[in-house]
This record gives sequence, structure tokens and C-alpha cells, in this order.
Amino acid sequence: MDEMTSSSPTVSQRDQWMVESQVFQIYQLFATIPPNAQSLMLELQRDKHIEFLTKGLRHLVGHGFVTGSFTRLLCWENPSTMNSKTTLSSFSTAARIQMVVLLGDQARDKLYGFLRRMKQPNGGFRMHVEGEIDVRACYTAISVASVLNILDEELTQNVGDYILSCQTYEGGIAAEPGSEAHGGYTFCGLAAMILIGEVNRLDLPRLVEWTVFRQGKECGFQGRTNKLVDGCYSFWQGGAVALLQRLYSIINKQMAEVSNISGIPEEKVCLHGTSSDAASHLWHEGMSESCSADFKNIGYNFINDWRAKDPLFHSIALQQYILLCAQEQDGGLRDKPGKRRDHYHTCYCLSGLSLCQYSWSKHPDSPPLPKAVLGSYSNLLEPIHPLYNVVLERYREAHEFFVGAS
Repeated sequence: MDEMTSSSPTVSQRDQWMVESQVFQIYQLFATIPPNAQSLMLELQRDKHIEFLTKGLRHLVGHGFVTGSFTRLLCWENPSTMNSKTTLSSFSTAARIQMVVLLGDQARDKLYGFLRRMKQPNGGFRMHVEGEIDVRACYTAISVASVLNILDEELTQNVGDYILSCQTYEGGIAAEPGSEAHGGYTFCGLAAMILIGEVNRLDLPRLVEWTVFRQGKECGFQGRTNKLVDGCYSFWQGGAVALLQRLYSIINKQMAEVSNISGIPEEKVCLHGTSSDAASHLWHEGMSESCSADFKNIGYNFINDWRAKDPLFHSIALQQYILLCAQEQDGGLRDKPGKRRDHYHTCYCLSGLSLCQYSWSKHPDSPPLPKAVLGSYSNLLEPIHPLYNVVLERYREAHEFFVGAS
């Protein structure tokens, strides 16, 4: 009987215990060393990261992971996907966007035609010709079209239906209908729904719950339930939380509707820091319930809108994981202790770090208070637009150019 009840640990359990041991050893060491040594451990190794990325440019010229990391350190861009294929996502890299700026309307027309060819009747997009159809492709297409101001009802038709079909019973969003909720696809689905003006169709309270509970005892985020912490989810999950932080009025409205059915007083179901009436104006000015208005200013209005007072995750804890566990002292950032540094994780760890640092700021142009930045204030990065993972100032320049060109 004892042999039946004392089963051996699973591979997943052993992996989890190993990661916890490695992470907690780092935290224990940090707690026992003098303050000056702690300051050194918490220092963002900016020059070392730049050196690591400079070497990478020799092999990855024009690749978004490298240029994206550079712009957070130096002071542009986003590979909007979760792999390194040269597919539809390549169009979101800085070099290609800048090329579109130089070539003008002809290049935008060709890109629009390509996006139309990738569009599927069910609302999804293919990542490339004969490629997979998933939420990642929806976000890549919608976000690029949004930045270039070519987003229209032809591209957005049925996209909301497709993404909605990918929200799982857990609350997160899967790659495709019937799959498991995943941090990267949750960000992509949520951001795409915001950009097409249909975010209110998602079950946002459940999405909030699923996302915030992916931050674990290691202080970082995991990508799926019962999976290991990974530095790249500092952005994918942290970015989703940053978007949700600006959707309090819609979330509270959904919670109030549930409370009315359950008989719970409305004031008891509001998210902390606001009432159900706070920020009741819609961030997408001009967008009606049917989302009939144009899409050109959704991203612009979203970043300038009122935001909730408090972040929905532990921003200092996440900075601790990034700086102490994901950062290589010789440059570059990684998944977790024991893993090798790479450009992908360098990009998304830095993006997540930027989100953390500005998570308490009510206005995007307000410099964060020193207490919001873990370590020296010299660790402060450029703010990014959370919908596009593009340095905010570069996004504004692109928006001014493409909206003005229309």
C-alpha cells in the first residue's frame, strides 16, 4: 500500500525542483553579500549587452531580435513572433518598416496584398504561404497593418471570432482552437483584439486571473500552467498584464455583469484602485460598440489613455529575476540559470524589464520614480509601446509618418 501511495516524482517535478534550487541559491547568495556587492549584482550590464549584440549583428543583420534589443539599450523595434523563421513576422522588423517608409505607398500596397493573401475565411492568418494558421499570425498581420496605417475591415473581418475561439477554459489564449493556453499567444491575441477594437468580447476577468498567476515563486513568469519559469515571458506575460492594466473599465464592467447574475454587490467586484465608473471613457476614441470607426488611432490613443494606479503583477520581483537570474554578467540574457544566452531572450527580457520600470507611471512620458526601478537608476531603459513592443518614440514617429501620409 505504501508503495502505491508514494509514487516517484515526475520529470516535470524534478525539473521544477532543479530550477527552484538554482534560482534560490542565487537569491540566497544575494541576501548574504554586502550592499555594495548587491548593487553590482543588480547592475544592468549595458555595455556588455551591447558588445554581445554587436557580435550578433555580423550573423543576424536585419534580424529583429538583435535590433530590438539594441534600441532598448541605446535609446527600435520588435520581432512580433515567437520563432526565428523568415516569415510574415519579418515585416515587423525595423529594417523592413524603415524600407517601407523610404519606398512609400507602393511598398505598402504590396504588403497589404500579401496580408490579404494570408487571410483565411475563418478570420485567421497564415504565417507564410502554406504556413500555419494561428493567433501569432493574426497579431503579426494586424500589428504591422496598424503601424503602417493599412488596417481596414477587409483585414479585420472575422479575426475577433477566430481569436475568441482560441480563449480556453483557463482564461488564457491558445495558438489555435482546442490547444493549451500559452503566454505568447495570450499576448498576441489580446493585443490583436485591442487593435481591432474588439477586446471587450474576450472574458477579461478570467484572462487576468490566468495571466497574473503565471508569475511564480521564482519571481519570473512561466508560459503555461505547470511549466518552468522563462525569461522571455517577462514580456509575453508581463506585456499582457501591461495591456490589461489599461482595460480596467471594461474588466470591471464584465465583472459587474457577472455580479448582477450572482447577486454580488457591484462595488465588491471591482479591481483594486478604481471603481466601475473610473476611466469609463473608451480608449479607442470614435469606436462604437460595433467597432465601425477607422483603426488608425487605436494604438496611439491606447498608450495615452488613463492607466490603473497599481500594476497587476509584482514588478520589483520580476526585475529581480531578470537582473539576477536571466542576465549574464558577460553580456546577453537567457531563459533561466543553466541556459545559454541568446538574442531572442535578450530582446524579450529587456522588453519585460522596461515594462516593469514604467508599470507604476500613469503617463507614458513620466519618468518612473526611483523606487520603481530595481537597482541603480542607471538601469532605466527606454519606454516601449506595449501593443507593439517598439520603443515609444519610434512608434510615435511611425504613426505621424504613416497617418500623415494617408
